Amino acid sequence: MDKLAGFLAPILIYAFIFLLNAAVPGRWVTGYATRTGTDEKLRYRLNGIQVLFITVACWAVVCYMGWLPWDWLYTYRWEGLAGAISFGLVFAAAIVVPHPAVKNNFLADFYLGRLENPQLWGGRIDAKMWLYLIGAIMLELNVLSFAAHHYLLYGAEASTGIYLCAGLLTYFVVDYLTFEEVHLYTYDLFAERVGFKLGWGCIAFYPYFYAIPLWATVSLPPAHSSVAYLVFAAFIFFSGWSISRGANLQKYHFKRDPRKVFLGISPESITDGRRTLLVNGFWGLSRHINYLGEILMATGIVLAAGHPLCIWPWLYPLYYVVLLFPRQIDDDKRCAAKYGPLWEQYLKRVRYRIIPYIY
Repeated sequence: MDKLAGFLAPILIYAFIFLLNAAVPGRWVTGYATRTGTDEKLRYRLNGIQVLFITVACWAVVCYMGWLPWDWLYTYRWEGLAGAISFGLVFAAAIVVPHPAVKNNFLADFYLGRLENPQLWGGRIDAKMWLYLIGAIMLELNVLSFAAHHYLLYGAEASTGIYLCAGLLTYFVVDYLTFEEVHLYTYDLFAERVGFKLGWGCIAFYPYFYAIPLWATVSLPPAHSSVAYLVFAAFIFFSGWSISRGANLQKYHFKRDPRKVFLGISPESITDGRRTLLVNGFWGLSRHINYLGEILMATGIVLAAGHPLCIWPWLYPLYYVVLLFPRQIDDDKRCAAKYGPLWEQYLKRVRYRIIPYIY
C-alpha cells in the first residue's frame, strides 16, 4: 500500500497544485507569445510563488502532524519517479493525439507537440506555465524530503554541504517563480509546442533529475567540506545566477521598452527597419550567455553537495551541456532564417556563441 501511495504521490500533488493555481489570487499580465493565427498577445494569470509557499506549508503540516515522515518522498522516490513517468506519458498522449497533425511524422508530433499555447478559462490556467509550476514545486518537495533524510540519518553529524546544496536548489526554485513574468519572454514560451518534450519533461524529468545531486549523496557519509570549499561552490552558483538572471532580465526589459536602461547599461541595438537585435550588455558577451549561467549554477549545486568525485551528481550539469550546446546551433539556424542579413551583421558584433572569448 505504501508503494502504491508513493506511485500516486506526484499525481495527487500535481492535481493539488492545479487546484491552487486555479483558485489562488494572481495578477494578469500580457505575454510575448501570440494567439495562433493572430497578432493578439496572450494573457496569463501568475501566482506561482504563492502556490509554492502554500504547497510547501501544507506539506510541512502533514509531516509535522506525523501523518507522513519528513523524508517520505525520499523513501518512496523510485515509486514516485515511476508514477511521474507514467503520468507524463498519459499527459503527452492526451495533449497530442486528439489534435490535428503538424508534421507528417507522428513521433515528431508526439515529441514536440501539436498545440502551441493551450489555455483554460481564458488564460486562468496556461498549460506551459502550469507544467513549469508543478515541476518546480515537486522539485522543491523532493529537495526538502531528501535533505530531511540526510538529517534523520546523521543528526548532528550531517553535512553542511548537503544543506547548502538543498538551499541553492531552493533558491533556484524560488527565483524562477519570483520572476515568472520574465519567463513569458523566453524561447520555450513563445516558440515551442506542448508535447512529450515539454509535458513529460516537466512532469517527470525536471522534478526528479534536477534533484540528482541530493539523490546521489544524502545517504553517503557526511563530507564535512571546509568553509572555503563551500564558499567557492556558492560563488560558482551565484556567478551563474547573476549571468543567467541578468541576461534574461535585460532581454525582458528590452523587449518591453527598447530604450530602458538596465543596471546602468543603455541598450545598444542593430536594426533592418523591421526587426531589432540587442548587441551590448550581457548579450554583447555571447549570443547565448544565459546558457553559460545555467551550466555554472548546476556546477555550483553539485560542488556544494561535497562529493565532487561521485560521478552521478555531475549528470546534472552534463545534461545542460548536452542540451544547450546543440540548442544553440539550432537557435542560430532559426535566427539566420528569421533575420537574414541582419543576423550576419549581428554575428560580426557578437562573435562568441556561449562562453565569451572561448566558444
